[in-house]
Amino acid sequence: MKNKKIAGVLILSIVSSFFSSCLSSTKALKVVDYTDKRVTDLILTKRVIGKRDWLFFSTTKMSLFLEGNIQGTVTDYYGNPIEGITVKAVAEAGSKEVNMEDNLNPAEESAVSFVNLTFTPGLSDSQGLYKVKFSLPVVDKEVDVRGKLIYNPGWEQQKLNLGKTYEPQLKQSSFRIYYNMDTGFLAFGEGVRPVIVQPVGEGQGRMKTLPGANPPAQKTQETAPANETKSNNNAQPAAGEDDIFKAFNF
Repeated sequence: MKNKKIAGVLILSIVSSFFSSCLSSTKALKVVDYTDKRVTDLILTKRVIGKRDWLFFSTTKMSLFLEGNIQGTVTDYYGNPIEGITVKAVAEAGSKEVNMEDNLNPAEESAVSFVNLTFTPGLSDSQGLYKVKFSLPVVDKEVDVRGKLIYNPGWEQQKLNLGKTYEPQLKQSSFRIYYNMDTGFLAFGEGVRPVIVQPVGEGQGRMKTLPGANPPAQKTQETAPANETKSNNNAQPAAGEDDIFKAFNF
Protein backbone atom coordinates (compact mmCIF):
# COMPACT_ATOMS: atom_id res chain seq x y z
CA MET A 1 0.00 0.00 0.00
CA LYS A 2 2.83 2.31 0.88
CA ASN A 3 4.51 1.62 -2.47
CA LYS A 4 1.29 2.56 -4.29
CA LYS A 5 1.19 5.91 -2.48
CA ILE A 6 4.81 6.61 -3.40
CA ALA A 7 4.09 5.70 -7.02
CA GLY A 8 1.07 8.01 -7.05
CA VAL A 9 3.14 10.88 -5.66
CA LEU A 10 5.81 10.33 -8.33
CA ILE A 11 3.19 10.33 -11.10
CA LEU A 12 1.72 13.54 -9.69
CA SER A 13 5.13 15.21 -9.66
CA ILE A 14 5.78 14.18 -13.29
CA VAL A 15 2.40 15.56 -14.38
CA SER A 16 2.96 18.83 -12.51
CA SER A 17 6.41 19.27 -14.07
CA PHE A 18 4.87 18.62 -17.52
CA PHE A 19 2.25 21.32 -17.06
CA SER A 20 4.88 23.69 -15.65
CA SER A 21 6.94 23.27 -18.81
CA CYS A 22 3.84 23.98 -20.90
CA LEU A 23 3.16 27.17 -18.95
CA SER A 24 6.66 28.46 -19.68
CA SER A 25 5.75 29.04 -23.33
CA THR A 26 5.26 32.58 -24.65
CA LYS A 27 1.88 34.35 -24.77
CA ALA A 28 0.45 36.80 -27.26
CA LEU A 29 0.10 40.38 -26.03
CA LYS A 30 -1.72 43.53 -27.04
CA VAL A 31 0.50 46.55 -27.68
CA VAL A 32 -0.40 50.21 -28.27
CA ASP A 33 3.08 51.57 -29.03
CA TYR A 34 3.96 55.09 -27.83
CA THR A 35 7.73 54.52 -27.92
CA ASP A 36 8.44 55.60 -31.53
CA LYS A 37 10.10 52.20 -32.09
CA ARG A 38 12.53 52.59 -29.19
CA VAL A 39 11.11 49.35 -27.67
CA THR A 40 10.72 46.39 -30.06
CA ASP A 41 10.34 42.58 -30.29
CA LEU A 42 8.02 42.31 -27.28
CA ILE A 43 6.83 38.95 -25.93
CA LEU A 44 5.23 37.73 -22.70
CA THR A 45 6.69 34.60 -21.17
CA LYS A 46 6.19 32.62 -17.96
CA ARG A 47 9.17 31.78 -15.78
CA VAL A 48 9.72 30.00 -12.49
CA ILE A 49 10.18 32.48 -9.62
CA GLY A 50 9.72 30.17 -6.63
CA LYS A 51 10.25 26.55 -5.61
CA ARG A 52 9.30 24.41 -2.62
CA ASP A 53 10.78 20.97 -2.03
CA TRP A 54 8.54 18.34 -0.45
CA LEU A 55 9.51 14.84 0.61
CA PHE A 56 9.17 13.17 -2.80
CA PHE A 57 8.44 16.06 -5.18
CA SER A 58 8.68 19.83 -5.54
CA THR A 59 6.23 22.54 -6.55
CA THR A 60 7.03 25.67 -8.55
CA LYS A 61 5.55 29.17 -8.74
CA MET A 62 5.32 30.90 -12.13
CA SER A 63 5.19 34.58 -13.02
CA LEU A 64 4.82 36.61 -16.22
CA PHE A 65 7.80 38.48 -17.67
CA LEU A 66 7.89 41.09 -20.42
CA GLU A 67 10.85 40.63 -22.77
CA GLY A 68 12.07 42.75 -25.66
CA ASN A 69 14.74 45.22 -26.82
CA ILE A 70 15.56 48.88 -26.27
CA GLN A 71 17.11 50.15 -29.50
CA GLY A 72 18.86 53.30 -30.64
CA THR A 73 21.66 54.56 -32.90
CA VAL A 74 25.23 55.76 -32.36
CA THR A 75 26.76 58.37 -34.73
CA ASP A 76 29.51 60.97 -34.79
CA TYR A 77 29.03 64.76 -34.99
CA TYR A 78 28.25 64.52 -38.70
CA GLY A 79 25.71 61.68 -38.50
CA ASN A 80 28.02 58.88 -39.64
CA PRO A 81 27.16 55.51 -37.97
CA ILE A 82 29.76 54.19 -35.52
CA GLU A 83 30.24 50.44 -35.05
CA GLY A 84 31.36 48.60 -31.90
CA ILE A 85 30.01 50.98 -29.21
CA THR A 86 28.65 49.27 -26.08
CA VAL A 87 25.39 50.51 -24.53
CA LYS A 88 24.52 49.22 -21.06
CA ALA A 89 21.25 49.49 -19.12
CA VAL A 90 21.01 49.46 -15.32
CA ALA A 91 17.78 49.40 -13.29
CA GLU A 92 17.49 52.00 -10.55
CA ALA A 93 16.42 51.28 -7.00
CA GLY A 94 12.70 51.70 -6.44
CA SER A 95 11.57 50.04 -9.65
CA LYS A 96 8.37 48.06 -9.41
CA GLU A 97 9.47 44.49 -8.66
CA VAL A 98 7.78 41.29 -7.54
CA ASN A 99 7.40 41.18 -3.75
CA MET A 100 7.81 37.50 -2.99
CA GLU A 101 6.52 37.78 0.58
CA ASP A 102 3.15 39.00 -0.75
CA ASN A 103 2.99 36.48 -3.60
CA LEU A 104 3.83 33.33 -1.66
CA ASN A 105 1.11 31.37 0.11
CA PRO A 106 1.54 30.60 3.84
CA ALA A 107 2.36 27.00 2.91
CA GLU A 108 5.25 28.28 0.77
CA GLU A 109 6.99 30.42 3.38
CA SER A 110 10.16 28.32 3.22
CA ALA A 111 10.25 28.26 -0.60
CA VAL A 112 13.35 29.36 -2.50
CA SER A 113 12.32 32.42 -4.55
CA PHE A 114 14.13 34.91 -6.79
CA VAL A 115 13.26 37.62 -9.32
CA ASN A 116 15.80 39.51 -11.43
CA LEU A 117 15.48 42.64 -13.55
CA THR A 118 17.68 41.51 -16.44
CA PHE A 119 19.35 43.75 -19.04
CA THR A 120 21.83 42.45 -21.62
CA PRO A 121 24.25 45.11 -22.98
CA GLY A 122 23.97 45.99 -26.68
CA LEU A 123 26.69 46.61 -29.27
CA SER A 124 26.22 48.95 -32.23
CA ASP A 125 26.49 47.34 -35.68
CA SER A 126 27.77 48.70 -38.99
CA GLN A 127 24.62 50.86 -39.26
CA GLY A 128 25.16 52.28 -35.77
CA LEU A 129 22.11 50.39 -34.42
CA TYR A 130 22.25 48.85 -30.94
CA LYS A 131 19.71 46.68 -29.07
CA VAL A 132 19.65 46.21 -25.29
CA LYS A 133 17.66 43.08 -24.41
CA PHE A 134 15.53 43.13 -21.24
CA SER A 135 13.41 40.71 -19.19
CA LEU A 136 11.14 42.44 -16.65
CA PRO A 137 8.53 41.00 -14.25
CA VAL A 138 4.85 41.86 -14.68
CA VAL A 139 3.38 43.02 -11.34
CA ASP A 140 -0.40 43.59 -11.03
CA LYS A 141 -0.63 43.40 -14.84
CA GLU A 142 1.90 46.21 -15.20
CA VAL A 143 5.59 46.74 -15.92
CA ASP A 144 7.04 49.95 -14.52
CA VAL A 145 10.85 50.12 -14.44
CA ARG A 146 13.23 53.08 -14.24
CA GLY A 147 16.90 52.89 -15.09
CA LYS A 148 19.90 54.43 -16.84
CA LEU A 149 21.44 53.90 -20.27
CA ILE A 150 25.25 54.14 -20.10
CA TYR A 151 27.06 54.79 -23.39
CA ASN A 152 30.46 53.16 -24.04
CA PRO A 153 31.15 52.77 -20.30
CA GLY A 154 34.75 51.55 -20.77
CA TRP A 155 35.99 54.41 -22.96
CA GLU A 156 38.47 55.75 -20.36
CA GLN A 157 40.08 52.32 -19.90
CA GLN A 158 40.24 51.82 -23.67
CA LYS A 159 42.01 55.14 -24.10
CA LEU A 160 44.49 54.23 -21.36
CA ASN A 161 45.23 50.79 -22.85
CA LEU A 162 44.97 51.46 -26.60
CA GLY A 163 45.72 55.17 -26.80
CA LYS A 164 42.56 55.99 -28.78
CA THR A 165 38.84 55.39 -28.36
CA TYR A 166 35.36 56.91 -28.78
CA GLU A 167 34.43 59.26 -25.94
CA PRO A 168 30.63 59.59 -25.65
CA GLN A 169 29.47 63.20 -25.63
CA LEU A 170 26.47 62.01 -23.59
CA LYS A 171 27.78 59.67 -20.89
CA GLN A 172 24.39 58.40 -19.64
CA SER A 173 20.65 59.12 -19.71
CA SER A 174 17.75 58.05 -17.53
CA PHE A 175 14.78 56.09 -18.91
CA ARG A 176 11.45 54.58 -17.89
CA ILE A 177 9.58 51.61 -19.42
CA TYR A 178 5.85 51.25 -18.74
CA TYR A 179 3.46 48.59 -20.04
CA ASN A 180 -0.16 47.78 -19.09
CA MET A 181 -1.52 44.36 -20.05
CA ASP A 182 -5.21 45.39 -19.99
CA THR A 183 -4.92 48.44 -22.25
CA GLY A 184 -1.79 47.40 -24.16
CA PHE A 185 -0.33 50.87 -23.46
CA LEU A 186 3.47 50.79 -23.99
CA ALA A 187 5.57 53.87 -23.26
CA PHE A 188 9.27 54.63 -23.14
CA GLY A 189 10.46 57.91 -21.66
CA GLU A 190 14.01 59.23 -21.68
CA GLY A 191 15.12 61.87 -19.18
CA VAL A 192 16.52 65.34 -19.74
CA ARG A 193 19.19 65.17 -22.45
CA PRO A 194 21.66 67.95 -23.43
CA VAL A 195 21.32 69.44 -26.92
CA ILE A 196 24.69 70.26 -28.55
CA VAL A 197 24.95 73.60 -30.43
CA GLN A 198 27.89 75.45 -31.97
CA PRO A 199 28.42 79.12 -32.92
CA VAL A 200 28.48 79.93 -36.66
CA GLY A 201 29.03 83.17 -38.59
CA GLU A 202 30.89 86.36 -37.65
CA GLY A 203 28.14 88.11 -35.73
CA GLN A 204 27.69 91.75 -34.76
CA GLY A 205 27.86 93.56 -31.44
CA ARG A 206 27.57 91.17 -28.50
CA MET A 207 27.13 88.23 -30.90
CA LYS A 208 30.81 88.51 -31.85
CA THR A 209 31.77 87.00 -28.48
CA LEU A 210 29.15 84.23 -28.59
CA PRO A 211 30.55 81.40 -26.43
CA GLY A 212 30.80 77.83 -27.65
CA ALA A 213 33.09 75.42 -29.47
CA ASN A 214 33.10 73.77 -32.87
CA PRO A 215 33.10 69.95 -33.20
CA PRO A 216 36.53 68.33 -33.31
CA ALA A 217 38.12 68.53 -36.78
CA GLN A 218 40.50 65.59 -36.82
CA LYS A 219 41.52 65.97 -40.47
CA THR A 220 42.54 69.59 -39.89
CA GLN A 221 44.64 68.58 -36.90
CA GLU A 222 46.36 65.81 -38.88
CA THR A 223 47.30 68.10 -41.78
CA ALA A 224 48.41 70.95 -39.52
CA PRO A 225 52.00 69.68 -38.92
CA ALA A 226 52.62 69.34 -42.66
CA ASN A 227 51.37 72.87 -43.29
CA GLU A 228 53.53 74.18 -40.45
CA THR A 229 56.63 72.47 -41.88
CA LYS A 230 55.97 73.90 -45.31
CA SER A 231 55.47 77.38 -43.95
CA ASN A 232 58.69 77.11 -41.88
CA ASN A 233 60.71 76.22 -44.99
CA ASN A 234 59.46 79.34 -46.77
CA ALA A 235 59.95 81.59 -43.78
CA GLN A 236 62.33 84.58 -44.00
CA PRO A 237 65.34 84.87 -41.64
CA ALA A 238 64.54 86.48 -38.36
CA ALA A 239 65.87 89.90 -37.47
CA GLY A 240 68.39 88.52 -35.00
CA GLU A 241 70.01 86.00 -37.42
CA ASP A 242 73.46 86.39 -39.10
CA ASP A 243 73.77 88.35 -42.30
CA ILE A 244 73.38 86.20 -45.45
CA PHE A 245 76.65 87.67 -46.87
CA LYS A 246 78.62 86.14 -43.98
CA ALA A 247 78.85 82.87 -45.94
CA PHE A 248 80.96 84.64 -48.59
CA ASN A 249 83.64 85.63 -46.04
CA PHE A 250 83.36 89.35 -46.81
